[in-house]
Amino acid sequence: MTTTPAPVLIVGPAWVGDMVMTQSLVALLAATRPGVAIDILAPEWTAPLIVRMPQVRRAIPLPLTHGQLGLWVRWRLARALRREGYGEAIIIPNSFKAALIPFWAGIPQRTGYRGEWRQPLLTDCRPLNPKTLPRTVDRMAALSRPLQATLPIPIPEPRLISSPEAGMATLARLGHPATEGRPVAVFCPGAEYGPAKQWPAAHFATLAIQLGAEHWEVWIVGGTREIPLGREIVKAVGRGVVDLTGRTTLEEVVDLLSLARVVVTNDSGLMHVAAALDRRVVALYGSSDPNHTPPLSPKAAILSLKLHCAPCFARVCPKGHTLCLLGLKPDQVREEILAWEKGHA
Repeated sequence: MTTTPAPVLIVGPAWVGDMVMTQSLVALLAATRPGVAIDILAPEWTAPLIVRMPQVRRAIPLPLTHGQLGLWVRWRLARALRREGYGEAIIIPNSFKAALIPFWAGIPQRTGYRGEWRQPLLTDCRPLNPKTLPRTVDRMAALSRPLQATLPIPIPEPRLISSPEAGMATLARLGHPATEGRPVAVFCPGAEYGPAKQWPAAHFATLAIQLGAEHWEVWIVGGTREIPLGREIVKAVGRGVVDLTGRTTLEEVVDLLSLARVVVTNDSGLMHVAAALDRRVVALYGSSDPNHTPPLSPKAAILSLKLHCAPCFARVCPKGHTLCLLGLKPDQVREEILAWEKGHA
């Protein structure tokens, strides 16, 4: 007689890309512990991503803003979670506060990496060796295994469920029904971390003009912070570009991305979403390292000039020129897109 394993609680990250990569951890847990129930505790705004993960039972919202300690809120939530009977908590963030709820909830096994003097809160407190676990997804996946166990090769790529029909409905609601028969290129010009990760808006505009001449339809997506970028691109292009920045929810963007033939994106959370939707992705890297946080999909192409000063991991270019992105020309991106189209016609 087989017994159902105790539920697992994952304390999830607060960044879009990291939350998407959490799905690889979820897939490994589901594969190695058949029948296990997996819940993810994370900031409320991440729920639209968590509910797209097929192996997750439920998203548990943490009603706190990024960086907020909120001890009383955490204590009350921990008391409520005591009743769930979790056998293990896997804590992805390295902060002290991220480990408080599993500790107060009395979850018997609490696994995570060392950080912020939180060793007393964990029962399995692990050192992190960046050389053996170079990618963020590797570090997450390793938490599903005993400390010395080897990871499977390859690690499951993140996958999210989408609804193209819902994406079409969103377009119709916004007054921009898709043109039947034309391939769609979606531009993601933002990057939450800072301008050193953002391809110039002028380059996006040039690429939009080039693709328009090839009969592509171009959409721009992003949150309210990307509205100025969207407007700048539209102003430079004129007609023929659909600017959706600031007009959609994260849930709607997921479904819109599922309609894309190609997604042109900086190293951002939406890059990881597009890859997890099995879209063709052209990822543009400046200050960040594609070896650390690559788009996890065989359909992804990474473009990087690999300058001697990169990756610097800075929010703003310390040299004041951002040549790592300025020097990455629209023609290179266009050629990458059209070469893929020719090879997969």
